[in-house]
Amino acid sequence: MATAALMLGWDEAFALGTKAPEVGKAWKGWKKGHFQVHFIYTGVAESMFMIFPDGTTMLLDCGDHNAVGRGKLAVPVLPSPDRHAGEWIARYVQRVNPRGDKVDLMMLSHYHSDHAGGYDFYADKVIRDGKDYYLSGFSHAAEWLSFGKAFDRCWPLYDELIPTSEDSVDEMKDFYSYMTKHRGLEIEKFREGAIDQVKMVHNPGKYPDFSIRNICANGRIAYPDGRIRDLYEERKKKDLNFSENGLSLGMIISYGPFKFYTAGDFSDNWRMPDGTVHEIEDDIAEVCEKVSVAKINHHGHYSMTRKLLEALQARVYVSCVWDQLHNVAPVMERIADQSIYPGERIVCPGIFPKERRQEDAGKEWLGIIHKDSFSGGHIVLDVPKGGKEYSITYLTAEDESMKVLSVMNFRS
Repeated sequence: MATAALMLGWDEAFALGTKAPEVGKAWKGWKKGHFQVHFIYTGVAESMFMIFPDGTTMLLDCGDHNAVGRGKLAVPVLPSPDRHAGEWIARYVQRVNPRGDKVDLMMLSHYHSDHAGGYDFYADKVIRDGKDYYLSGFSHAAEWLSFGKAFDRCWPLYDELIPTSEDSVDEMKDFYSYMTKHRGLEIEKFREGAIDQVKMVHNPGKYPDFSIRNICANGRIAYPDGRIRDLYEERKKKDLNFSENGLSLGMIISYGPFKFYTAGDFSDNWRMPDGTVHEIEDDIAEVCEKVSVAKINHHGHYSMTRKLLEALQARVYVSCVWDQLHNVAPVMERIADQSIYPGERIVCPGIFPKERRQEDAGKEWLGIIHKDSFSGGHIVLDVPKGGKEYSITYLTAEDESMKVLSVMNFRS
């Protein structure tokens, strides 16, 4: 593992300019030609808003979850519990979206309420098309936002669902039904292996070095040479269980030399007949490549195997957090471990709360945790045209001022 001195010196080691003039001021917004990912902090759900170089926009996940019901395991709900996550997310999107309330694309990584919303924790119930319609997650955000096209791993037959107690399945079915009938939403099934499905829609020819590769969905992983491996079928033949997390869809987004990895909660494992444990993330590692920034799988809850870290070798890891059990110590230890791959790295969670810092006090790996996560914040990944450089900006989540807390600059 790297020394504490190396890890604690991340601001000098990483920054091209350690004194960012933006700090303390309102965030200036998106610029044409930039690729951005906004990791929106609510304290109860995961949600990412992307702006492609030509201004195409996509909301990836928009959950609502009774995280506060976790009691001592809950993290701060910001800006406040007065609104549900779907509304806070929609308000954030409206502040940063170059097209106002019009969002070109939406995508659900998998059917869990912290990513989709659900009946068990809703803001309101209305009657639409003669039946109960619940406003939660995506359906709640759609009260303020319009969506052009959706990507879903089960559309249109829902024949790749597994038994689950999650009510987000019925929630999303009702949402899709209403949106296609009344709001003109188009829906496509997400195709693992596709390199031209999720794409810019406004001026794609102007940015030929931007692309998105679909690497996994429904327990299938796609190799760069076109082969598809069906992990779900392999496990069914061996009578081994499969979780919803392992069915998450994932992508690698490239912009010139810059690459970004995201794959929902892609994590799961099985105990094999010989007693060994097989990790699904070891399988996806075979189709991944070295990236600049990676979203941590499953909120850092016993995820990110050694083999996957070896494949990704990211310099920045971002984690979406709504629970004290996220970014657990074994995961952080692996990410910090220089024997897996060399070089400085930093972890940027939506929040790394005081309870965790007290629990893990004195641990060497704490040096890789971004200090602005201690109070919680939105995280903006910004990649200028060409992808040769990128930055990570923390914005306050305590209010809607969009005040810049810090900026780090990197070379791809």
